[in-house]
Amino acid sequence: MARRPSDRQPLADQMYDALLKQFMDGLWSPGQALNIGALSRELNVSQTPLREALARLEHTGLVRREALKGYRVAPLFNESELIKLMDARLALEPTLTYEAGRRTTPEFLQDVADSIEELRHCATFDGSASVHAYLSADERFHLLIAKQSANPFLESAYRSLSGHVQRFRLFTELGSSDADSPARDHAAVHDALASGDAESAADLMRQHIENAKARALKDRQAVADG
Repeated sequence: MARRPSDRQPLADQMYDALLKQFMDGLWSPGQALNIGALSRELNVSQTPLREALARLEHTGLVRREALKGYRVAPLFNESELIKLMDARLALEPTLTYEAGRRTTPEFLQDVADSIEELRHCATFDGSASVHAYLSADERFHLLIAKQSANPFLESAYRSLSGHVQRFRLFTELGSSDADSPARDHAAVHDALASGDAESAADLMRQHIENAKARALKDRQAVADG
């Protein structure tokens, strides 16, 4: 008897997590082809849940589907795309931070502090597990603030952008010459939130994104100079 779609969903979720972990562990390079048959054999699953997982990854921007060719890891951001992504973040995240700063709670501030401590702990990148945890802590910090804004429309806008932000983290920030800098920026935002200064927190978030933008452009130039 054929399985119902709901029966397949948990397996598709598992495949999504497994593939995302492979990205975070650096097993896939920008532009690399993803062979569904080979992945099916490697992960010991049928192709159906893999296709569902890849479709979800396509929605995040991490992979692209090419007609008659299948899926491929998204390429690196070019300079124009990187600048536009950061400009979109600059338009959105300071506002989210300001709104979160107007309605802080002890629980929220503790969760933010925990994400920063995890980021600091993993900043040395001693192994793939640390990379995975670093990226998760970085994402958690921004998502906590988006949720605390208590504006579902702003939060939804950030979440729709977050896949592209994750692509930026995976393929850009891990090559940064200063892995400690994001944790310092996050801590400054947290301190402003904890002091009840929503405007300063928003300004510091803006500076954090500007810093990330500058690091990424610097790293791109260093690669280009060879």
